[in-house]
Amino acid sequence: MQLGAIFPQTEIGADPAGVRDFAQAAEDLGYEHLLVFDHVLGADASKRESWERPYSSVDMFHEPFVLFGYLGAITQKLEFVTGVLILGQRQTALVAKQAAEVDVLTGGRLRLGIGVGWNDVEYEGLNENFGNRGRRSAEQIEVMRLLWTQDVVDFHGRYHDITHAGINPRPAKSIPVWFGGGAPQVVRRIGRMGDGWFPQFQPDGEGAERIAEMRQIAVNAGRNPDDIGIEGRIGIATDAQDDWGKLAEAWASVGATHLSVNTMRAGLKGPDQHIEAIRRFKETVSG
Repeated sequence: MQLGAIFPQTEIGADPAGVRDFAQAAEDLGYEHLLVFDHVLGADASKRESWERPYSSVDMFHEPFVLFGYLGAITQKLEFVTGVLILGQRQTALVAKQAAEVDVLTGGRLRLGIGVGWNDVEYEGLNENFGNRGRRSAEQIEVMRLLWTQDVVDFHGRYHDITHAGINPRPAKSIPVWFGGGAPQVVRRIGRMGDGWFPQFQPDGEGAERIAEMRQIAVNAGRNPDDIGIEGRIGIATDAQDDWGKLAEAWASVGATHLSVNTMRAGLKGPDQHIEAIRRFKETVSG
């Protein structure tokens, strides 16, 4: 499995030196990719009757594409992954353009994880429709792939109209599109058109059944299920160190191609403690 570190978005701080140090440390430690969460707007919980959501306006989020532009210039091999970019709240052609630019300027080091998201506050602020975000996502992916692989696109669908236009520069090949989430309709989309999946469950018997279900959907769609990657996740806040090796083996046993470690919400302070945590995880899992 390819091993990656999750960028500690909400705890890394705004000092560019700390952002740099974490990414370079991950690369120096032998991690192969850096996974970044995404939120554009955070809601002020004090202005709402109830807000039982994982993030609010007090949580910091660096913008992924700008972040990758910075990190791409100060790393050599690290793959950059959105896990996940909330695609439905963004203009499709602009995402295709930004993703292509990151991929071109980093030498093909982008993997685009996408999702539909849960935060209607962001959709409102970005002037996009929260209600049809799932239905739009399949067409959004189709449009992006056309823009990445064709000089000029003429597309007229339910949600998009592009009349004889294209992006330039284009990536050397179509950028991998991975999916987050686990709703039945999302699993169907992964099987039919996804390059990979970030499942949010444990690598147990039930998890294996859900992966097998996705793979059967791929077979029914005429695809080779082995072409669809799976990225598992281990959190140091929720998974004991004694279990890290066993969990890594369990993810491998259900067919995971990638594995990432999350150091957030474990009481760590500053970049140095997060760096020490990914060092310890790497030694434990690889040792």
